[in-house]
Amino acid sequence: MPEHQPNSATAATAAPAPSSSFAPLAIPVFAVLWAATVLGNIGSFMRDVASAWMVTELSSSPTAVALIQTAATLPVFLLAIPAGVLSDILDRRRFLIGVQVLLAAVSGTLLVLAQTHALTVEWLVALTFVGGIGAALMGPTWQSIVPELVPRSELKSAVALNSLGINIARAVGPAAGGLLLASFGAAAAYGLDVLSYAFVIAALVWWKRPQATATGLNEQFFGAFRAGVRYARASRELHVVLLRAAVFFLFASSVWALLPLVARRMLGGTAGFYGVMLGAVGAGAILGALLLPRLRKRLDTDGLVLLASLLSAGVMAVLAAAPPQWVAVALMLVLGTGWIIALTTLNGVAQAVLPNWVRGRGLAIYLMVFNGAMAAGSLGWGLMAGQAGLPVTLLVGAAGLVVMAFIFHRVKLPTGEADLQPSNHWPEPLLAEPIAHDRGPVMVQIEYRIAKHDLPAFLQAMQRLSRERRRDGAYAWGVAEHTGEPGRVIEWFLVESWAEHLRQHGRVSKADADLQAEALQYHAGPERPVVHHFLALSAEGGSAHADTVGAMRTDDGVKICSQNGL
Repeated sequence: MPEHQPNSATAATAAPAPSSSFAPLAIPVFAVLWAATVLGNIGSFMRDVASAWMVTELSSSPTAVALIQTAATLPVFLLAIPAGVLSDILDRRRFLIGVQVLLAAVSGTLLVLAQTHALTVEWLVALTFVGGIGAALMGPTWQSIVPELVPRSELKSAVALNSLGINIARAVGPAAGGLLLASFGAAAAYGLDVLSYAFVIAALVWWKRPQATATGLNEQFFGAFRAGVRYARASRELHVVLLRAAVFFLFASSVWALLPLVARRMLGGTAGFYGVMLGAVGAGAILGALLLPRLRKRLDTDGLVLLASLLSAGVMAVLAAAPPQWVAVALMLVLGTGWIIALTTLNGVAQAVLPNWVRGRGLAIYLMVFNGAMAAGSLGWGLMAGQAGLPVTLLVGAAGLVVMAFIFHRVKLPTGEADLQPSNHWPEPLLAEPIAHDRGPVMVQIEYRIAKHDLPAFLQAMQRLSRERRRDGAYAWGVAEHTGEPGRVIEWFLVESWAEHLRQHGRVSKADADLQAEALQYHAGPERPVVHHFLALSAEGGSAHADTVGAMRTDDGVKICSQNGL
């Protein structure tokens, strides 16, 4: 079960500042779900340790071992965006219960197969893949529920507690799983994982989540999917975060894909020792989380990612020399510290550049890139290890991570300081008659008067504004000048339906409003630019709907409204 991150501003109204970092635990619903999440994560880590170790007993091929990591992460890569959409449009509590039942069934099947000695590499890979599907569906939803559990003033403390909880699970789960595996076999680890899901399901059933109020503007799956993809395509800030994350995780995945073989072959360890190594990673992550506030005072986000890359590469290089077991455990502490610095920094920047209305879908895309890089990297490093050996593969991964870290250090991460709260400065459109929400496409025209000497600067401002239009829902955009009246400039953009345009009104942020104000300063007319809205007509001349190809008539066609402002 993944770490929670805040996703939307749906929490209770602001309350007094919390008295301590542990104040959210005084809220019963948060405390119960937090405890259930920790238990569930401990069980998941025990299952993962058992599966990773069992495949080394069933096969000596590094590729087979790496396939487990690939099977766990590939579904998140494939299903991240649909999962993000579902997290925004379904009842989150019921959805989470269904996913927990699926994951419990996966661990139950592993339990039966292990107990009957029928477990094979094929079964492990297949069931790990199904478990990855459950994790993919669950991730964005877990990240979205925290603001529903605590007041807005305690969100930061709640997020910090969730980070602490998952690292407690990372420290306890692998070590406990390794000890159970060594003492009682894989069936014991799988059985306790099934029991942990029972606790999580009971907590979710106990949570009485208020029913969401249905409105005519509630998004449907495919429309929400398209809106999320449009936003991701138009957000350059998100592109930078995704690029930096892909580069880091692609190279850092080598140590995770090969760690079971490193523990068994290079270091001569048992299942218990492998669990201790993973537990040390969790302990190092807790240490890194405690050090992060001090590091942030000295390093910016780019410096933190560079530090995480150097720490991870250093661990990989020393592991390639097959050090003593106690040194390897100490190295895992360093690896956990570097890993949590990278995860927290990159995820935090992704959170900061996403507005609330699309945060679930944006984080889903981030998870897709993260897990896609891990899956591709794990498979590639496993194939290389099969040909070149473990030490050479670890050294190549370490060298590549260092080189890429310095190259991409020049591609600066966004600061994430823009105010993405809704500005609500667009007035409601004035209508001659009511419009069905599924009518569309919609053309919006804004008419400016621009002096000739201001035109180059205006066009530069409009290019920046175009990205905002596309992020918030436009699928086409352009600027045109009247042939008979120089200086009369029309900005136009197309939106797929009337409902989607109404959603645009609520999506425009305060930072977007600043971009619009930058363009408006070049308007030389006596009044604010006049805005027109047009609806498409069908080929027969009647009204068209969003799923109908329509023809725009912009001269003497169907003008729905005209007013100053949007």
